[in-house]
Amino acid sequence: MATTEAPTYARELVRNYIGGKRVEGSTGKTFESRNPATGELLGVLTVSNAADVNTAVDAAEKAFKTWRLTPAPRRGEILFKAGQMLIERKEDLARLMTQEMGKVLAEARGDVQEAIDMTFYMAGEGRRLMGETVPSELPNKFVMAVRDPIGVIGAITPWNFPIAIPSWKLMPAIVAGNTVVFKPASDTPLLALELVKILEEAGLPEGVVNVVFGPGGSVGEAIIHHPAVKLISFTGSTAAGMQVAMEGAKTLKRVSLEMGGKNAIIVLDDADVDLAVEGILWSAFGTTGQRCTAASRVIVQRGVQKDLESKLVARVKKFKLGNGLDAGTDIGPVINPGQLDRIHGMVQDGIKQGSELLIGGEKATDGDLSKGSFFQPTLFTNMKSHDYLSQEEIFGPVTTIIPVDSMEEAIQVNNDTKYGLSSSIYTRNVNQAFRAMRDITTGIVYVNAGTIGAEIQVPFGGTRGTGNGHREAGQAGLDVFTEWKTLYVDYSGTLQRAQIDTEEI
Repeated sequence: MATTEAPTYARELVRNYIGGKRVEGSTGKTFESRNPATGELLGVLTVSNAADVNTAVDAAEKAFKTWRLTPAPRRGEILFKAGQMLIERKEDLARLMTQEMGKVLAEARGDVQEAIDMTFYMAGEGRRLMGETVPSELPNKFVMAVRDPIGVIGAITPWNFPIAIPSWKLMPAIVAGNTVVFKPASDTPLLALELVKILEEAGLPEGVVNVVFGPGGSVGEAIIHHPAVKLISFTGSTAAGMQVAMEGAKTLKRVSLEMGGKNAIIVLDDADVDLAVEGILWSAFGTTGQRCTAASRVIVQRGVQKDLESKLVARVKKFKLGNGLDAGTDIGPVINPGQLDRIHGMVQDGIKQGSELLIGGEKATDGDLSKGSFFQPTLFTNMKSHDYLSQEEIFGPVTTIIPVDSMEEAIQVNNDTKYGLSSSIYTRNVNQAFRAMRDITTGIVYVNAGTIGAEIQVPFGGTRGTGNGHREAGQAGLDVFTEWKTLYVDYSGTLQRAQIDTEEI
């Protein structure tokens, strides 16, 4: 296993960042951040509570009074500086990510690159933030709509993309003139702090972004219930997201949810099977299957099922599990022992219910793997659409193969889950591809590519139990973090009544 010096975080208490200052939590308690591949201690962090959230919200409210009046191009310039710093520190951030979250180094670099892309994209919005100018139905009257900031934003993020996903929330919120109280996942707090430190060094004023560490049950709920927090942007499980939505509704907060997925890759008889194999392996086992867009279902026409299965099994057998910092590692650990037990339990439940196992299915404990939280890459076959493992989000290196007879059946199976994030179809027939794009009911559809690989300049999000109608990234991401204000200027010098006086023109 690779050995690297632990970050300096392991030798000092990591405090909240509130109003530009490092502040210890009110509880006097601490929690640890550990490397899921080795168990190595990475940092000891303060545990916060509602009192600390109140302090952070006060700082954000104070900062909002001036930040909202800062010209948007100036806000964008700060993000441009932050983007450049992310480029300069990309390798250090990626290595810390691999230590803290476990994904292999190449994927960690991609995570940081996504944050770089989002930061530059939203920096450019500082000179756009486009509204609408439209003609009035009355003479000598001007009509336009502009974007206003909302106020204090609560951002609650997961551990699987510990820099990319925070960037989806923080960057559009900041450039639009909002201030933020940010609660990162307790498994990856150090990456979140590094991101905010970069924003601070880039010139972000005190109080615009505040970081509060601690569990969702105390810190997260305090953010959700605080009356001065106007919007909650949440990424996490569907069960938790539903609770956020219900609690937010009590005070009429805007709530943006990005939740679970049970994504499928469809492989038709005319597909390039070798290309499909590459897409399935990357989508199912990249990030150890810990993506909301991971392909945990493969829907295959029976004519190519055996060929596809044999090629997948042969490749899975060659995967190397290990520390993501080691050269040659294909699959890293899952995030923590609790998640490892959850994955193992779900797989065993599936086996007990009659699911046919092709390969894997157990914890990986050989040699140094016993020090971390590793699970064998796992394939099931001959599954039915309503089987337990075909419906429940596993969030681990597990995928199920579901045979079908036709493209129509494949699309029906694809759509037959409570989630609706990402889908993929492999076919050489352009007519079938376009019909699939029309009839698949997920928020993202790929043709001849896997279910992962979203780009930041277009909307990201899903249908059904994946979200609540909002989207992140692209122009749609700005809609979450802004209010529309419509402005009318009548320079006719007379009373003009819309919809009434138009008949006299």
